[in-house]
Amino acid sequence: QVQLVESGGGLVQAGGSLTLSCAASGRTFSIYAMGWFRQAPGKERAFVGAINWGGTYTMYADSVKDRFTIYRDNAKNTWYLQMNSLKPEDTAVYYCAVGPGFYSDSTRYESWGQGTQVTVSS
Repeated sequence: QVQLVESGGGLVQAGGSLTLSCAASGRTFSIYAMGWFRQAPGKERAFVGAINWGGTYTMYADSVKDRFTIYRDNAKNTWYLQMNSLKPEDTAVYYCAVGPGFYSDSTRYESWGQGTQVTVSS
């Protein structure tokens, strides 16, 4: 089993930046890909982006492409979601997740972080 601990959420003004981190421990050798998802009040959990373990492939939702970047620190078993040019509609609880494949489908991910709140004020 993999344990995930997120950090970095908070309140930021529109146009600002924020970086979330997700640290993995446990059976990290089973991880093929790491993803980020978000859930706004009253909405379903939505895909934000993903990166494979080697860091050679990334994919992003259209809504965040060119604004958000996922990268990882191999030595720390940690990956990051750098968010720039934030908009009020980016307000949500953000979750990291890991799984055996490179997917945008949340049901394919096996372990989840506790979530961290990101609030973007206008």
